[in-house]
Amino acid sequence: MDPGLVRIILDTISWVLLTAGGFFVLVGGVGALRMPNLYTRMHAASVTDTMGAILVLGGVMVQAGLSLATIKLAAILMFLLITSPTSSYALAHAAILAGIKPDAGSAADHEDHA
Repeated sequence: MDPGLVRIILDTISWVLLTAGGFFVLVGGVGALRMPNLYTRMHAASVTDTMGAILVLGGVMVQAGLSLATIKLAAILMFLLITSPTSSYALAHAAILAGIKPDAGSAADHEDHA
């Protein structure tokens, strides 16, 4: 296979991953602003933040090729995959301990269906 073609394919894969990761981070930011309470905001931000990190770092790893930078990026990704859900759990647990109750339902749950 032509080395130029391989480079183009790798660049395309990398930019698709980077763009998708940026989209997930943007959606998470919008979700954190638009959701009604602390717990739904935290959920929107944490899930999309983790997925955004996976995609962005994956795209940068594809750009870096097989190098020491890729190994360092993989270590950073593993650290983020462990700490991001843990910090979200700690924040939710602290909110529960502080007395912030999750909503029992939404307005749509209380409508009369007559």
